[in-house]
Formats: sequence, C-alpha cells, structure tokens
Amino acid sequence: GGDISSDAGGALLLRQVERRLGLLAAAAKCLPDDRDPNRVRHSRLSQVKQRVMGIALGYEDLNDHDTLRADWGLQLALGQSRAASSAPTLCRFEKVMGRKEAVALHGVLIDNFIASHAVPPSELTLDLDATDDAVHGRQEGRFFHGYYDQYCFLPLYVFCGDELLTAYLRPANIDGAKHAAAIVKLLVQRLRRAWPEVKITIRADSGFCRRRLLSWCERNGVFYVIGLARNARLAKLAAASIINTEAAFQNSGEKQRGFDEVRYAAKSWHTERRVIVRLEHGPQGANPRYVVTNRDEEPAELYDGIYCQRGEMENRIKEQQLGLFADRTSCSAWWPNQFRLLLA
Repeated sequence: GGDISSDAGGALLLRQVERRLGLLAAAAKCLPDDRDPNRVRHSRLSQVKQRVMGIALGYEDLNDHDTLRADWGLQLALGQSRAASSAPTLCRFEKVMGRKEAVALHGVLIDNFIASHAVPPSELTLDLDATDDAVHGRQEGRFFHGYYDQYCFLPLYVFCGDELLTAYLRPANIDGAKHAAAIVKLLVQRLRRAWPEVKITIRADSGFCRRRLLSWCERNGVFYVIGLARNARLAKLAAASIINTEAAFQNSGEKQRGFDEVRYAAKSWHTERRVIVRLEHGPQGANPRYVVTNRDEEPAELYDGIYCQRGEMENRIKEQQLGLFADRTSCSAWWPNQFRLLLA
C-alpha cells in the first residue's frame, strides 16, 4: 500500500485555514530564535505549526510527536518532506519562551480579532472569567485553592463572543480578579486605537466586582454589567420587593420572578451605583440575585438580555480545556506553561 497517513487526518484542512488566516505565521515572527542558522533544521514557524496542529488533531503531549513527526500527512501540512521536530526539540523550543513572548502572542490574538472585522463594530462585550487548571506535580507557582479543593493554577480568560483575547496564567494563591483591571485597560486601549467610536461593555460574575475595575470603567467611558454578591445591606434595600414576591408565591402557589433596582454603595466605593435585583421565590424560598451596572436599560433587559448571556463564555472555557488541552500545563517552569496556554 505504500506510505500512508494514519495519525494526521485533518492536517491539510488546518494548513488551508492557516494559509488564509496567517495566524501561526504571525505568531512565529514574534518568537525568539538565537540558534545557529547553519545548524537549524526546523524553523520556528515549522515548530509552531507542528505544535498547534498536533493539539488540534488531539495530540496534546510532546511525546506524541515521537510518532507524529514521521506522519506524511503532518509533514505535508508543514510544507516539508522530512521528519518534523522530535519531542526533545519541541521541549527546548517551549522552554526558551518567557514574558516578552507571552505579551507578543497576546498581541497577535488581538490583531487577528481586529482584522476579522470587515467594518468597525458599533459595540463589543468583553467577558471575563477565571477557572481552575489542576496540577499534579511540583510546577512553579502551584498552590492549593480551597474553593476548588486541589492544587491548581487560576488562569484568567477574556473572550469577545467566540474570539479569545486573553489567556493569562496566574497562580492560585490570589484574588480571582487579580490584574483584571490592568488587562481590561490594555484591551480597551488597543481596541479603541482601531475603533475609536466603539461602545465597550465589561461583563463578569461577582468575583470581579472590585472597586478599581468599576472606577476605571467609569472614568474611561466603559460600561460594565457585573454580578454582586449578596449581603445584609442589599437584602434590606430590596426587602419590600422580596416580601412582595414571596406574598405573590404564597397566594398563587406558582414560582414568582421579577425585577427591581436599588442604589447601593459598598464601604470601599466612592459613590452609590445602580444595582439590578432579580427577584425569585419558589418552593425552596427566596433566591434574589444582584448585578451592578452603569448601563441604563430596563432591569429585565439588562439581566436576561445582557448579564445572563455571560454563561456562554463558560462553554468557550470548556472548549479550551476539554477540547484543546489548555490545562496541559505540566512543565516544571512557569513561562513555558503560559506558552502552552497560548498554543491551545
């Protein structure tokens, strides 16, 4: 039967996608290469393509390339007729990556996002969320996280719709909103350089309701729709509506749902802010939810039409970790693990 491809099904399709997007070529240009050019057999572009295509084909581990490197389908996708990089070569490739390269690769993602729009968008919604990335060795920066009940990293993701803008690896011994305000600032500045008139909204759960982020958004004309954790003061402000919702449930026997809004200021806030109250009462009792915002739509539209849509971002994170192996951060050093997150 001659030589066939048994492991690289789909690689040629990925090659055509890359030829159209130029994403991996742009990524390779910003990666360092201090090797002697007279002794180099595998270019940075070839290595980036090999690693990313391997992940997309379902081969997340470096040692998978001991076999995959000899596959004719992969070689053809890489544009060569010889064996691709070995696992040790790819390991050395990852270990030279650092902070500068992580910043540059994020720039490639954002530039690609901007280039994907034929006309300037009128509005963008940036979704922020943190997730756990379990570790099982002695990786640099690993810590035990009480909420997740395991040793892990705590990466921060930012999506705009289906498009990934930020995949920022962080240790787990921090506040879940750590550096969120700084990242939002960098993203907004870059997006506004491309589209000065675009309306930007930040959307996140209550873990990101922090004074610094809210204040920066207000000073810079950025909208926010962010969850707010329950507390006794909020319950007191919304008490009348909560009691009325309970009474309606007692009278009808059917689950009740409605909306209200209050003005509220936490101790660390310099001013009162608008808080949307999602009222709900059923057989299990009252279940109010709170969202702080500087947008002016009606409460139902803000909660159901805008805030609840953030749940779709959780599917994007699942795609990253379950479909693209973004949680394969098993290198002992920190920056190679950040690089792997970006490869995924």
